[in-house]
Amino acid sequence: MKAMCLSGFSGVSGNMFVGALLDAGLPEGALRAMVSALPVSGYALKIEKVTKRGISATYFDVTLEEGGHQPHRRLADIVKIIEAAGLSAAVKARSIAVFRKLAEAEAKVHGTGPGEIHFHEVGGVDAIIDIVATVFGLEALGIEKLYADSLRTGSGFTRCAHGALPVPAPATVELLCGIPYKHGDIEKELLTPTGAALLAALCDGFGEVPAGFIGETTAYGAGGWELDIPNVLRARIGTLQKGEKDELLVFETNIDDASPQLFGYVMERLFKAGALDVWLTPVQMKKDRPAVKLSALAPAALRDEVENIIFTETTTLGIRNYAVRRTAAERREAAADTPWGQVRVKISSVNGKVCSVTPEYEDCRRLAAQSGTPLKDVMAAARGAAQAR
Repeated sequence: MKAMCLSGFSGVSGNMFVGALLDAGLPEGALRAMVSALPVSGYALKIEKVTKRGISATYFDVTLEEGGHQPHRRLADIVKIIEAAGLSAAVKARSIAVFRKLAEAEAKVHGTGPGEIHFHEVGGVDAIIDIVATVFGLEALGIEKLYADSLRTGSGFTRCAHGALPVPAPATVELLCGIPYKHGDIEKELLTPTGAALLAALCDGFGEVPAGFIGETTAYGAGGWELDIPNVLRARIGTLQKGEKDELLVFETNIDDASPQLFGYVMERLFKAGALDVWLTPVQMKKDRPAVKLSALAPAALRDEVENIIFTETTTLGIRNYAVRRTAAERREAAADTPWGQVRVKISSVNGKVCSVTPEYEDCRRLAAQSGTPLKDVMAAARGAAQAR
């Protein structure tokens, strides 16, 4: 399958991401046609080849009309804009998912609900175009898997609608939960909230380049800073070998002296850290004590982080780990239309044959709650719509 690996050594922003996709072969005409389908105005697109510290890159920018007013949009306003555009169902669903990530992060920072957040900078026309163009570009290039490494946020302070904020900005910090990154010594906001939201919502993994990835071409998206290092986002495009057997570790520990209330939180932290699966098994220990065996499956590169979480958050005195091999089915995401709205679905296949179609639980749950329809009916409708395509 086709995959892309990003290296954010000089940060990640929405326009850098789009620039990298253009540099990788996304046709400028197709991008401009897509943007014109969005019901927004008061902007112009700038696309040009530039050189950053000797590296040729593509610069993309959305320039706003002088004196143009940018309303402070809510999530619902942005959803309406995206839904009204002539885009594929998958591009709409993934773009909305990015903005939902942003809304959840902002809501946590400000102590309110996602629907109540007024987007400031990230609600402008430029941010909307950056996000939708990124999702569109990934689909147009046929990118099925996305990974990122070497993320640097920058340091210092940045100015926004709320005044001066530390770098990384509070919303960016929330979006980076469970994602490895470094600050670096450059006093600029290199990793923006928009860039962090794109990574958090779209990436399939972080850190090491996945086993089985074979790079074929390299592209660069330029940022707007002139730095001592190249201000570019590097994107390696290649293939991820089908049926690749991943080398993973299983972590286990038996616990008989901890409150059951701890385990839900431990599982949440492990998943955010990058664990692929976490499970609990009831066991009987010495002196006939009922206990719980906590198990986690994670890439070997996360060994220190996983063990640190388990030692910190539980009462265990020791953790076992052993290597396992996993054969992964090919997976892709699509969108299914139901009478109550769109639902993302995950479709897995082996040797080109579909094995399962799984509706996204959170999407189904949201539509069920909004419509009063039984959750099982929403899930069945989404599964049937996806299978009928």
